[in-house]
Amino acid sequence: MKLARTCLLPSAPAIALLLLTACHSGAGHGGSGVPGDDQSNQPFTAISPDETLHFVGTEPFWAGKARGGTLTYSTPSQPDGTKIPVKRFGGRNGLGLSGTFQGDTFDMTVTPGACSDGMSDRRFPFTATLNIGGDIREGCAWTDSKPFSEPQSP
Repeated sequence: MKLARTCLLPSAPAIALLLLTACHSGAGHGGSGVPGDDQSNQPFTAISPDETLHFVGTEPFWAGKARGGTLTYSTPSQPDGTKIPVKRFGGRNGLGLSGTFQGDTFDMTVTPGACSDGMSDRRFPFTATLNIGGDIREGCAWTDSKPFSEPQSP
């Protein structure tokens, strides 16, 4: 009897964004250029699948949340958002979320690092980089257990 092995892998753009964002955020030790220490082989676990991840970006404005295998992506023209099934990938220094949005690839990476939305006095614990069909957008992210700093409402 032969056993089949199934492995869900993120798309190539998601992996590239995850590595690029992690390297850009100043991660890496020992001159290797790879996030985490040279002995690290553990995936990123700071955002569990059971926790709600919130994200926001400007120019153009976009926002949403993700939990488990579902992400809701919203814009000013679609404030209620669009639900997208996503695959999660825990890399060495961040989380990748990959799916399809209106026929285009949808790849988001979330990495630890101080982030500002440039519009409020809030400070966020994660950066978010979004790639929708080759259109790259930058933003910030937080979870309930790792919230942004005050003010709560502008």
